[in-house]
Amino acid sequence: MARPRKPLLSTDRIVETARALVDTEGLAAVSTRRLAAELGVSGPSLYNHFRTKDEILEAVADSVSAQVDLSMFEDGRDWRTALHDWAVSYRAALRAHPNIVPVLARGPGRRPAALRLADAVYGAMVEAGWPAAQATSIGALMRYFIMGSALGSFAGGFVDDVSAYDPADYPHLGQAHLLAERQEKIDERAFETGLAALLEGLDRQFEELRGGGGLPRSSPRP
Repeated sequence: MARPRKPLLSTDRIVETARALVDTEGLAAVSTRRLAAELGVSGPSLYNHFRTKDEILEAVADSVSAQVDLSMFEDGRDWRTALHDWAVSYRAALRAHPNIVPVLARGPGRRPAALRLADAVYGAMVEAGWPAAQATSIGALMRYFIMGSALGSFAGGFVDDVSAYDPADYPHLGQAHLLAERQEKIDERAFETGLAALLEGLDRQFEELRGGGGLPRSSPRP
């Protein structure tokens, strides 16, 4: 009787397995030895695809960037709507894989999906009429905001013990023990509030630049 064949080792399979490890156990769980055991292969066989653990983590990070929707920059949505919809998609991808955010926060480096993301945002802002320098700043600003929102939970940082918030010491935190149980709703509302404020501020800058002659009066997308 023929022996069952082991699944072929591939770059995608290594990345998927590493991503699952990062999701469930964190960055420290990833090692070539652990991955080889999870994949049922010998350690050296991984080096045919990745030279180091860092390369594997970079590939995991890029696989998360590839989950971010970029269609809003190509389908005619105005720049404000496109930025909003992209930010929501980006945050959703990061929230699904929060343990990889520290790697993503280093910047795109040479990661293809991350570079496509940066290119799409910058290109859309320039095409909308933003000067190049401001377009760069907008990309950076949005990245800071989205990454920061994914690095931790504001509401989840409060304990659900009423005794931790003695009114003698914290007269305004009488309901803070309730925040943790409402974490998702509070964090979602905070993100939308901040995003709306950012876009409103950018919209004002855009109108000021146009009114002052710094931008064309109309900036149609192709």
